Amino acid sequence: MALTQQDLHGLVTRLDAARTRLDEMAAMLTDTEWMGPYFPIVNPPRWEYGHIVWFEEHWCLRQKPGRNPGASPLLGPLEASLRLWTDWLYDSSRIPHKARWEAPMLAVDEVTAYGVEVRDRLKQKVDAGSFDAPFPYFLELALNHELMHTEAWWMMWQWRGLVPPYVPSIRSLSQGASLSIPPGPVVLGSTRERAFVFDNEKWAHEVALGAFDIDTRPVTCGEFMEFMMAGGYEQPSLWSEAGRQWLVTRRNHNPLYWRREEEQWKRRRFNKWIDIARDEPVLHVSRFEAEAYAMWRGRRLPSAAEWVRAACEPGFELGQCWEWTGTWFAPYPGFVADSYDDYSVPWFDTHVELRGAGCMVTDPAIARPTYRNFFMPDRRDPFVGFRTAK
Repeated sequence: MALTQQDLHGLVTRLDAARTRLDEMAAMLTDTEWMGPYFPIVNPPRWEYGHIVWFEEHWCLRQKPGRNPGASPLLGPLEASLRLWTDWLYDSSRIPHKARWEAPMLAVDEVTAYGVEVRDRLKQKVDAGSFDAPFPYFLELALNHELMHTEAWWMMWQWRGLVPPYVPSIRSLSQGASLSIPPGPVVLGSTRERAFVFDNEKWAHEVALGAFDIDTRPVTCGEFMEFMMAGGYEQPSLWSEAGRQWLVTRRNHNPLYWRREEEQWKRRRFNKWIDIARDEPVLHVSRFEAEAYAMWRGRRLPSAAEWVRAACEPGFELGQCWEWTGTWFAPYPGFVADSYDDYSVPWFDTHVELRGAGCMVTDPAIARPTYRNFFMPDRRDPFVGFRTAK
């Protein structure tokens, strides 16, 4: 679907709104928190802010007309960056993860100024109408990329126990029941009418499903406590082989960010320990823990296709969390990588597909029914829960 100049100005307005939210979080960081200690699963904010700006500049300002976006810069040179060495410092495909703490990154005031300059140049380009056909796609790509990294900042905030600009609310779930779904087809993937989707959402295709039963809402904290109290972590028969291997590396048999104080379970929400609400969705569990709980109940995790099919039914309740499925992240039939080919291709068949249409910190632009999130099965830092099926 072709975008008008008015549409493009609307996208720039949304980019500005996204940057405002990012800057509100950045304003909470102390000088030392802009880097912080090394962790394999998070990025230092000072690097990640620069990466967001570099990505926008790379795709929206530096692509020469007629250039193949996937070509090597040596074969199809890019326009020069507004800052030196940015391709080496902020391209996530080039710089090793640990080096993001060690390389000479731009200072905080320099990286935020870089962001302002790139955004100003982008607005000038849109106002002048001086762009080629691929540009609107790259503009939406930059927006979605920034929104995803803002959610990654919330995950990092929780991981490091930082003071947030506000505490996102999580609503209580209903009593819960089961939905019986008859056999039939389900459509996975996006239709071609949508203005922007990622390559792994392309394209709509039909999948046949047998009959199944699925929970109306995600598993709650209270229900997961019952699994813990029943010794679920100590019963090897409930765990897959990979789950058992993961379990031996755990000192504590409980979800991430939980601890017991005398007879009361608490959980950490960013920088504060609070009582656990039994009727809220259990979060920060690995896929291995989700599988073991489901096995304990004589059930399993739903496939991604089953989740999508059930989500169309009355009574199906979202839980403000991503949800583990029983499906490995893999390409749809006829998959072709988009220009940003590192978005999906490196993660196929090693990561697990998550559904849920977003969590409590996901931007509505990403919380679309066709969106496919994906993580390694041992990850617990995302705002992820699960429901069971049979």
